[in-house]
Amino acid sequence: MVIRNIFKNISPFDHRYSYNKEIFNKLEKYLSEEANINYQLKVELALVKNLAKVGICSKEIVEEVKEAISTITAEQVYLEEEKTKHNIRALVNLVQENISKNARPYIHLTATSYDIVDTANSLKYKEVTEELILPKIRELINILSELALQEKETIQIGRTHGQHAVPITFGYVLAGYIERLGLRYKEIKKKADQLKGKFSGACGTYNASRLFFEDPIEFEGLVMEELGLEAGDFSTQIVIAEYMTDYIHSIISAFGVIANFSDDMRNLQRSEISEVGEFFSNDQVGSSTMPHKRNPINYENIKSMWKRTMPQMNTIYMDQISEHQRDLSNSASSRFIPDIITGFVLSVERLIKVLEKFAIDRKKMNENFNSHSDMIIAEPLYIILASQGHPDAHEAVRELTLQAEESDKTLRELFYLKEDLKKYRDKMSDYQKEIIEKPNKYLGIAKKRTQYIVNKWKNFKRRDK
Repeated sequence: MVIRNIFKNISPFDHRYSYNKEIFNKLEKYLSEEANINYQLKVELALVKNLAKVGICSKEIVEEVKEAISTITAEQVYLEEEKTKHNIRALVNLVQENISKNARPYIHLTATSYDIVDTANSLKYKEVTEELILPKIRELINILSELALQEKETIQIGRTHGQHAVPITFGYVLAGYIERLGLRYKEIKKKADQLKGKFSGACGTYNASRLFFEDPIEFEGLVMEELGLEAGDFSTQIVIAEYMTDYIHSIISAFGVIANFSDDMRNLQRSEISEVGEFFSNDQVGSSTMPHKRNPINYENIKSMWKRTMPQMNTIYMDQISEHQRDLSNSASSRFIPDIITGFVLSVERLIKVLEKFAIDRKKMNENFNSHSDMIIAEPLYIILASQGHPDAHEAVRELTLQAEESDKTLRELFYLKEDLKKYRDKMSDYQKEIIEKPNKYLGIAKKRTQYIVNKWKNFKRRDK
């Protein structure tokens, strides 16, 4: 077989993003065209095994078929397809060429092409999810959990609408992404487990298999059990589209979570913020013309890969529509589903590598917090006044903030100078007074909540194993 120079390939996955050989070797086991054909052959073998189980063919024929399919290559199937113009017929022809005449009638018996194709697709996506996608998400959650616990008391200014809000901790920020990823983990697992196969024939009504079986649904169940799948309660020539639609949506939704995280970290790496940073090697270059720059290239790559992948969900939704019992309008588009999974897995792995050398500048976080800490007390001050019966607490505090901006006095100082607010000051509890004096204490239960979220997903992962 001729080995193609990767730099002559068209897809960037092959010539630019295949640098991570370990991940690509794992992905190709499930998503390469060779793997795709191997999964289809596995389904054909499962059919023959169960024909033997119900006495239609012998166990010797099963062994013969098993030996034959172990020798068939993707290249052979493609060469045969050049003649047949039909991929599954090409695959069936090759199996039959490599077995005895007595065995040939049982290859593909009662099956239609998409009994093989859709079942093989469900099987490979289920397996890549169980064996690669979910373990990688768990690994990412573990790293974020370690960082969240490490930074659960690291004060950071909260930001809403890009503006300084109230104090939080950086650990609490990370806990939010742990929660979101954990929920996506559960959803991906659930939707992968729900992927279905079929062995119901050309229009889904078991016409062919009913020629041999009193209960063709029972036989379908045997084939699915052999593969570790279930059949849906209804199919046409294809498995109904919603199983795959929901599965891919769960992947792209999870991709959105890591894209959001990457975008946040990229913004926190801005020169004027500088609260976090990516590892930068000695030989790495940030700009072709500005030698001092250290660009957040990994976070930007993840967001960019998400932008490239997310719109493919539109195609998945369009593939829900297949005229009558089936048309071919998804025959090309569905072949690009592996791209979605590849982009996601590559991005999760990239984020894991970045977080293993994650730089957090606690001093800068504290400086940024202190730059606006005098105004942070506006919220607790307004709430305290309102709780004590002030008729227009929000407006009173808003006016004080305007005065503070225009004078050399802080909001706190102005609050203590206002005689008409003395009766409210006198009613304040010691804790409320401490918050007004030390806004860095105005953290609610950020630390406690961070610990709760980390424990929640740690315990979930234990149960999941």
